[in-house]
Amino acid sequence: MLESFLLLIFSLIGIIAIILVIPFLRRNLVSNFILKIFRKILPQISQTEREALDAGTVWWEGELFSGRPDWHKLLAYPKPTLSPEEKAFLDGPVEQLCAMLDEWHITHDCYDLPPHVWQFIKDNGFFGLIIPKKYGGYGFSALAHSEVVMKIGSRSNTAAVTVMVPNSLGPAELLMNYGTEEQKNYYLPRLAKGLEVPCFALTGPEAGSDAGSIPDLGIVCRGEHNGQQDVLGMRVTWEKRYITLGPVATILGLAFRLRDPNKLLGDQEDLGITLALIPTQTPGVNIGRRHFPLNGAFQNGPNSGKDVFVPMEWVIGGHEGVGNGWRMLMNCLAAGRSISLPATSTGAAKLAARTGGAYGRVRVQFKTPIGFFEGVEEVLARIAGNTYMMDAARVMTAGAVDLGEKPSVISAIVKYHLTERSRQAINDAMDIHGGKGICMGPSNYLARTYQQLPVGITVEGANILTRNMIIFGQGAIRGHPYVLQEINAANDPDKKHASVAFDQALMGHIGFSLRNILRSFFFGLGSKYIKGVPEGVLNDTADYYRQLTRFSAAFALVTDIAMLKLGGALKRKERISARLGDILSMLYLCSATLKRFEDEGRPVADLPLLHWSIQDACYRIQQTFDELLKNFPGSWLMHWVMRILVFPLGMRFAPPSDALSHTVARLILEPGEVRDRLTAGMYVPTADKEPLAHLEQALECAVACDAIEIKLRNAIKTGQLASSKDRKITEALERGIINQEEAALLEKMKVLRRRVIMVDDFPPDFGKVTGTTS
Repeated sequence: MLESFLLLIFSLIGIIAIILVIPFLRRNLVSNFILKIFRKILPQISQTEREALDAGTVWWEGELFSGRPDWHKLLAYPKPTLSPEEKAFLDGPVEQLCAMLDEWHITHDCYDLPPHVWQFIKDNGFFGLIIPKKYGGYGFSALAHSEVVMKIGSRSNTAAVTVMVPNSLGPAELLMNYGTEEQKNYYLPRLAKGLEVPCFALTGPEAGSDAGSIPDLGIVCRGEHNGQQDVLGMRVTWEKRYITLGPVATILGLAFRLRDPNKLLGDQEDLGITLALIPTQTPGVNIGRRHFPLNGAFQNGPNSGKDVFVPMEWVIGGHEGVGNGWRMLMNCLAAGRSISLPATSTGAAKLAARTGGAYGRVRVQFKTPIGFFEGVEEVLARIAGNTYMMDAARVMTAGAVDLGEKPSVISAIVKYHLTERSRQAINDAMDIHGGKGICMGPSNYLARTYQQLPVGITVEGANILTRNMIIFGQGAIRGHPYVLQEINAANDPDKKHASVAFDQALMGHIGFSLRNILRSFFFGLGSKYIKGVPEGVLNDTADYYRQLTRFSAAFALVTDIAMLKLGGALKRKERISARLGDILSMLYLCSATLKRFEDEGRPVADLPLLHWSIQDACYRIQQTFDELLKNFPGSWLMHWVMRILVFPLGMRFAPPSDALSHTVARLILEPGEVRDRLTAGMYVPTADKEPLAHLEQALECAVACDAIEIKLRNAIKTGQLASSKDRKITEALERGIINQEEAALLEKMKVLRRRVIMVDDFPPDFGKVTGTTS
């Protein structure tokens, strides 16, 4: 009986093995059956969604989805660097521009950049950073573009937005990638020289985050243009808003749906989203009034048009560009979103780090610099750690673009997380500054940045949408090694080809999942099981590579379970998708941070910043996994199995310790190489009229006075000196406790400290005479 049973078991195993090993049998008995089920649960993908999925390239996020990222590959990517020409531009025209800017004057008095600043920007080619040299631009790298925007952004949000828009998603980039030679030769030199001011109109009242539902419509027809009759073109009607540079633009990039009811272009009636360049002086174009986004003075406003005749030659790419507008936008956005907003966000964080640390050292309460209080130390450490990681992600992502990548998923990661961390950093800096931060005026170097931060949160994909729907929703399909292959096979009308392709992807996917089950469990038992740490890295950082590999394996495993369990419903489970996106994002930010440390030559003095930022991120990953597992739909048995696979020994990560936070905070509480590296690339004025220069002087003086003030405190304790503030320095000098030079330094510190902590005040009728607001 037993022998018969064993024979039966072995026979079944043999049959299953034969079926799985022989592709023909496997496809017909297993894969095709699963393919039918897969087609039923696969959500419908619209044309715009398909083009968004196809946009851009897969880069390091693909390694993070693999469950075992190749860290040698990451560190082998070349360190992003600036050319001598790019450095000269930053040290020359960018430095000069920053010196010309007064954000209070711009936002409170002018409500615009002053005319001489506008002219300087145009004359010095700030609109042509990305335009190739053969068209009169600079042809700068993505890194240089990022550095320029970051530096200006640390000084003036108005100027940064004005410069970044023509160099981001807009006419120049679209023309460079898709324009006809005639369009390039005419417009790119004019854009580079500032003879044209561009804007791009995508967002409308009914199509904000859901830009694919553009209601603006063009109808193919024949009409009159420049005195010529029977010109092939289209009548376009649109209404747009929130268009940056719109009120001053001379050339309008426009996105609209195009229909051809009379079949003048072919057999198809609905031609899809199309892009055109329209001079704003064209009859029928209505450039509306200005918006006023959070007291921001950058030019922004609505525009519209009704039955405006647009000749076919104005379509970007000409006839071949008709209907390809969404693909153009998605591909350009993949690169453009990687640069501008991460750059301005990092500039704001560096401003918070440099000023928050300096003010924390200069401002004294209870006879102690406020930065020495543990509560403020906690905030300073968060500012510094976030800034270190943000800058790492900014540089690595710009470097990817310079390598030829169009990182659509990564661009969403850095857009969301760097704008959010920037908001946290500025909020923290405002808390440290207290009343100094909330009183508006020429000496407030934080308030306008604080005011206008939500602008970056809402544009180029609102952050809630980006986190909940884009990062993982797009990343799971693009970054996963097999899902896109399976989807393409399921949508393949050739049944024979679909069967073969799906079978190959399915078998690969099954093996991938089984490997990640083992990796996640065994890696969770201890880092000694994890291989692949790059040779030569410091012992201080080696375990981070192991732990990130472990989290990558767990992420890949949970991703597969989520897609298998929820199928098409995962698209609607936004909180599940958001948490998975958060884990992917933290893995990317940690990767960038480790690469930064290696690229910069492993400066030991920066290790506290590295430790704080990685430990904080790993703790966040752990907590996000915990939230995900607690809220994952399914039975208690599934929850228990998933938790065992992800946390076989429990949740062992802790946030950065108080001791580490203390060390990190001290790094930005005094001048030094670490502080300078952390805030490198921001604008630090030196003119005596500048509030930021006063703060820097006060910081240096405060540190120089440390030893002298210790003498005074000891003298007071021993009774040699009275504690009277007014006479303390004079009495100390008279009694020989300090010398003349030390007394002069203390007097200087009194003047500088008062200058720094004082805030602006205005007459009682402030705002009533001019009718302005703050």
